[in-house]
Amino acid sequence: MRTRLAAVVATLGLILAACGGSSSETTADTVPVVTVPTTEATTTTASLPFGCGAVADRTISYNAAAVNQGDLAVYDAPGAAEPVSSMENPRLINGDPNAAVPLVMLVKDAPVTDDCQWVEVFLPVRPNGSSGWVKRSDVEISANPFRIETDLGDFTLTVLQDGEPIKEIDIAVASDNTPTPGGLYYITELVQTPDPGGAYGPFAYGLSGFSDVLTSFNGGPGQLGIHGTNRPELIGSKVSNGCIRMHNDDIVALSEILPLGVPVEVIA
Repeated sequence: MRTRLAAVVATLGLILAACGGSSSETTADTVPVVTVPTTEATTTTASLPFGCGAVADRTISYNAAAVNQGDLAVYDAPGAAEPVSSMENPRLINGDPNAAVPLVMLVKDAPVTDDCQWVEVFLPVRPNGSSGWVKRSDVEISANPFRIETDLGDFTLTVLQDGEPIKEIDIAVASDNTPTPGGLYYITELVQTPDPGGAYGPFAYGLSGFSDVLTSFNGGPGQLGIHGTNRPELIGSKVSNGCIRMHNDDIVALSEILPLGVPVEVIA
């Protein structure tokens, strides 16, 4: 599966709604934002892991992309008769039909039960770490060699490929009163901002997690993210409302290699 996407998003402040610092650093709500494609060579077709026809290699993660447009049914257990919820594919950022993002999720488990006809995936919803089961026939599985490890205490973000570090990045993190919750998340969208010199820099990644303190922010749900900055002198300090900031050169470099679905481990 190739995470190619192109859409216009109405409001950056709503997409990454826990990212801004002071109100003077946020972008205007009416400024359009464009999501951009990641490189085509970052994912490869793979068999299901965890005893489902492939050796589980923990240096590689697996993504599940919805194959059909419309609602993807989510179940509370493999073999359940009725779904308990659904996820929209494509996801419409802020409900904007012109801002359609493919629904790509991180695989949590795919046991041998029922000949691997079910896949457990992490869901981009509250509470953080939520998961559900989807039918194997409703998703396409792909291997993802990338992983991000973020150590908030050390102000560092490390990108790994096939288990090996390929880039270590200095970051700014959240203020103590609006901390980034630790846990395992994944990339849900990539946004190209209209103003590369603005508060978010040239690019921003949305994550599947949310602030534990801010249930809403600038009209959005308090979603976490990783993005550039127009205040590089604040790298190495605690300044944001929950998001992770880095130098603009670093976020540009990441935008060229990381597909949707990359796991992001936050060590608080």
